[in-house]
Amino acid sequence: MDGKLITFEGIDGSGKSTQIRMLEGELRLRKFEVLMTREPGGTPLGRHLREAFLETEEEVDPLAELLLFAADRAQHVNFLIKPSLKEGIIVLSDRYADATFAYQGAGRGFSEKMVNQITEIATGGLKPNLTLFLDLPIEKSLARTNTETQDDRKNNRMDSETTEFYQSVREAYLGIAEKEPKRFQIIDADRPIEKIQSEIVEIVTDFLKM
Repeated sequence: MDGKLITFEGIDGSGKSTQIRMLEGELRLRKFEVLMTREPGGTPLGRHLREAFLETEEEVDPLAELLLFAADRAQHVNFLIKPSLKEGIIVLSDRYADATFAYQGAGRGFSEKMVNQITEIATGGLKPNLTLFLDLPIEKSLARTNTETQDDRKNNRMDSETTEFYQSVREAYLGIAEKEPKRFQIIDADRPIEKIQSEIVEIVTDFLKM
């Protein structure tokens, strides 16, 4: 039996990385075979691309950004995700193609048609079985990100984007939820971690019973 691809989406500071780690642990306790990965950076090549993109000090052309993420995704899908799914593994990915639609489409202004064409090529048509979007007001997301940077998280070039940019990204995510309500689940991330995790575990376990 093929595995399932479950993706986590959300603006930085929404807590998705914490929640995906907690879900991985919970699913392993329930004896599921799980692989946790991320975009960009889920493969050795992807890690180099992630470092080059996020840590570069030079200005990055928006088209170069779009194609870089597509290259990372093609490598990720063909060398990690698809082989794992064929082995019946549940793949949990911290970001996937919806992030490109939101960040490079809405955020950078590329047309939906163009983004969809590039995404189709990079993924070979592979879509998530379930997507969990951790939704948080922009001002709270940015405040959390600033706190993390001051503590121990390394600053990267995406941290310098404007509030308007992130508002466009959030609205794009919410638009996906309207179009695909069965796949794309909105999670209120402005709550205690334990309450968020409880809802996520309930959604995922119900989904896996289907």
